[in-house]
Amino acid sequence: MTPLHGILLIDKPEGITSAAVVRTVKKTLAADRVGHLGTLDPFASGLLPICLGEGTKIAQFLMVERKAYQGTMRLGSETDTYDLTGTVTRTAPVPALSPEMLQELMHRFSGESWQTPPMYSALKHQGTPLYKLARQGVEIEREPRKIMIKQFVLDAIAADLLQFSLVCSKGTYIRTLALDIGQALGCGAHLATLRRTEFGPFDITEAIPLDQCAPLLAREALPVLSLTTALREYPAVTITPEVEILVRQGRQAVLSQVLGQPKDLNEPIQLVGANGTLVAMVQHRDGQWQFLRVFSALQ
Repeated sequence: MTPLHGILLIDKPEGITSAAVVRTVKKTLAADRVGHLGTLDPFASGLLPICLGEGTKIAQFLMVERKAYQGTMRLGSETDTYDLTGTVTRTAPVPALSPEMLQELMHRFSGESWQTPPMYSALKHQGTPLYKLARQGVEIEREPRKIMIKQFVLDAIAADLLQFSLVCSKGTYIRTLALDIGQALGCGAHLATLRRTEFGPFDITEAIPLDQCAPLLAREALPVLSLTTALREYPAVTITPEVEILVRQGRQAVLSQVLGQPKDLNEPIQLVGANGTLVAMVQHRDGQWQFLRVFSALQ
């Protein structure tokens, strides 16, 4: 089978890890290089971008700031993991929720704020993931991080259940948001369900269910995004076959001849071959054009 290169958008089901999705895709496609962007907790579902072949080399350009989620928060109880998988640590009566209360919560938790990551997270302390320490009963002081939440919508769909949707910055923990909202209401809360609907330029409507990988592959209809399509938010410059040869050889001097002076000093640029494949990612730094990554001609 011809190796696949690019990004495959998977709609991850609940109940499995992101790593398990990678293993399934790798086995199904008989691929050597497979990875994923943006880990989803096992209980969560939704958009999980999978990098295939040369697609693993563009991961650094796709670790985006913008993500979108929807889900539910259960009021009246807190857990040690801040979600439904944990042990209940506190319960309290749930107040009657008015539209005004929900509006105040949406306003209070929208915009920039500082959020303390949960102990049950993949962040590391002296090389050890925090969740491993948490399971041992060890509590480590964590530094708050600046986050951004936008388009935050809350609806009460039951006396003790809030439905939400939001757009947030990289590093935002929705489990911690659920905890904070519960504390603001005085009754406690935990995250009951979570579904990622957007990851940078990618949308859940473009994703396929994990169990459809094999059937679509058999029909040669697997919707793998090319490297240039996956990087569509970056500007692109098409180069000639002659320049492409020099670029693949790492000839940095040719970059200034092709690109001239940059309009945006901070933005990486795609160099695309005449056949539409990604040749390199470059950026103007320290007064000159530099290679960020050069890609294989086999895509």
